[in-house]
Amino acid sequence: MTVAPQPTQAVVLAGGQGSRLRPYTDDRPKAMVEIPGTGVPIIGHQLRWLAAEGVTDAVISCGHLAEVLQEWLEKAELPLRVSTVVETEPLGRGGGLKYAAAALPRPDEAWYATNGDIWTSFSLRDMAAFHAERDATATLALARPRIPWGVVETDEFGHVLDFIEAPPSPYLVNAGIYVFAPEFTALLPDRGDHERTTFPRLARSRRLAGFDLPQGTFWRAIDTAKDLTEAARELDAHQARG
Repeated sequence: MTVAPQPTQAVVLAGGQGSRLRPYTDDRPKAMVEIPGTGVPIIGHQLRWLAAEGVTDAVISCGHLAEVLQEWLEKAELPLRVSTVVETEPLGRGGGLKYAAAALPRPDEAWYATNGDIWTSFSLRDMAAFHAERDATATLALARPRIPWGVVETDEFGHVLDFIEAPPSPYLVNAGIYVFAPEFTALLPDRGDHERTTFPRLARSRRLAGFDLPQGTFWRAIDTAKDLTEAARELDAHQARG
């Protein structure tokens, strides 16, 4: 059996306005917000991670305050080759992904994609192997986030047994990280949301796979100021565990 080569190119969707992260995003795009205590913006952590996982080329899709991100990229010492594309009009998530994918240097090869507000660290190589083993057209990473509230455990008689603070969700969610086969690009809409169009069609034909993030994986979607502080605290705890 021929083993599929590991992807070496990626798209990062970094055009979001990040309205729920204001005032941090008043003068910068969401991906340029720094994680407290690191001195590095979210996009910097992502590019380091991608490079460590064998990615040599990344295309960053910009939108809101694109010039701020582009200026940072010009000055930063980057571990891989980076180019940018700018959406001059809203194309939707699927359209934006397709627009950025057109700038990938090797259109006949598989590629990764990630949302620009995700901070994580796990083996993309393992995810790519999972994708290849299932001969999938698209594979999405699946996370089990913590519920932001404390929950109450009861028995069948209604007696309260315990209080559990911020437990893991019983449901898996789309972690915003993907592996795509070369032919996936043509299946994306020019405008609109691929999660409402392309993904359901692939799921019905059993061409969409879901890769569970390994237990203990550090993963955080940065949506609010609270997420920033919690992400920094979780990273400290994760590093302390080794």
